[in-house]
Amino acid sequence: MPSTLGFINSKLLFCLLVTSILYHSAFVTSKPTGFSLRAVIDDSPESPLYLIENLTIAERLERLIKISYARVNYLNLVSSGDAKLVPDNIRIPMLRDALYYAVAFTIGSQGHPVKLLMDTGGGLIWTQCLPCPNCFPQKLPIYNPAASTSYATLPCSHPFCNGDRRLYNCEHGRYCVYNAQYSGGASTSAIASTEAFHFFVDQHSTHPFNVIFGCSYDSRDIAFMNTDISGIFGLSFSPDSMASQFSALIQHRFSYCLAPFDDVTPRPLVLRFGEDIPQLPPQSVGSTQLIASPTSYFFYLGLKDISVAGHRIGFPPSIFQIKPDGLGGFFIDSGALFTHIDADALGGNAYAEVLKVFAAYYGSKYLKQTGASPEGFELCYERPPNFDEFATLTFHFDESVYTVNGQYMHVIAPNFFCVGILKGSSVSVLGAWQQQNKRIIYDGGRGVLEFADENCMNDIA
Repeated sequence: MPSTLGFINSKLLFCLLVTSILYHSAFVTSKPTGFSLRAVIDDSPESPLYLIENLTIAERLERLIKISYARVNYLNLVSSGDAKLVPDNIRIPMLRDALYYAVAFTIGSQGHPVKLLMDTGGGLIWTQCLPCPNCFPQKLPIYNPAASTSYATLPCSHPFCNGDRRLYNCEHGRYCVYNAQYSGGASTSAIASTEAFHFFVDQHSTHPFNVIFGCSYDSRDIAFMNTDISGIFGLSFSPDSMASQFSALIQHRFSYCLAPFDDVTPRPLVLRFGEDIPQLPPQSVGSTQLIASPTSYFFYLGLKDISVAGHRIGFPPSIFQIKPDGLGGFFIDSGALFTHIDADALGGNAYAEVLKVFAAYYGSKYLKQTGASPEGFELCYERPPNFDEFATLTFHFDESVYTVNGQYMHVIAPNFFCVGILKGSSVSVLGAWQQQNKRIIYDGGRGVLEFADENCMNDIA
């Protein structure tokens, strides 16, 4: 079956260029190794795409808003499938403000260098391959599978290519292929294959892992053309993602803690897997069940209600449920920068109801709305000197509550501030802005999301 993804144009691309390092010595554990990825992003001074100093505050906000909308539109279009490989104790250094990440390592017996966009919302792993009649231009040499003794095509008998839950299609009884369609007309076609992906086990030597990936020979209108990036590195719980292919060793557990976004220079963060995830005091941890979706592998949560500044709205229990067609629901995603509340939810416009309570709160403070707001934010106010009475927002689950500090519920500038919520279209998403200074633990094995307040500035690589 064809796999359908969404994509964005190049001006929205937040790209982390990452060096992969598998290592032994960084972990105190009796079990094998872990690996880390060294990262820079386009808003980091280390990045060749560094632009942030040239942008005004308003331009930065509008850029982030557009990226957040693009991310959610992308996830709405993903068509997914859940499988298994990373050592049990993994940490990945990363920097904030990233919509996508690019990992750099080598593949094949010849040690060919590749850089792939890391995609936490999708499963496909692919890179351009020779011969390539329709490849987009890339700065690194295109990978040649004929030069690698460890390369092989995926047989049509493989579960990914055979049966009712197959991800790819068998053509001519010989080749397992897929065609990924992206919004905006971009696409790539590939032969499903296996190859040795080499990650460093220390600064001088590498270890190969056999990975199922796509050898793309026909890619059109791809956003990251003319860069070092040659494909995508999927990390969702789709069966063909890297997270799933390594899941037996990490028990589907990973965690991060997002440091505050108010520094101009992004700070490094750590994406942790398996036993590298810190143990939290039970009394400080909230948790809620992950909800299965019939159509996707996103991390859906059973949201029941929302409070603003301590006022509980009282939504109908069904308003944030997943619809039979797979739309609706509420999921957490670090790739969506801002929280989206569904304006087309079951039973009403949840987005409008939430903003109505924010407006009432700031009306009680006699604040004046701004005449012009960054595109996408509907509720912005002039900020009086020293004003800091920002409204909190609380998500209510069956088992616990998730409260967003007022500072992280808003985008705050010296002279104005905006409620950091965007209008959702057929979905609600807990975005990264509202995850600042929270330890987030995804435990797919237990089907639980855990969260706790934490000073994330201390959780650095």
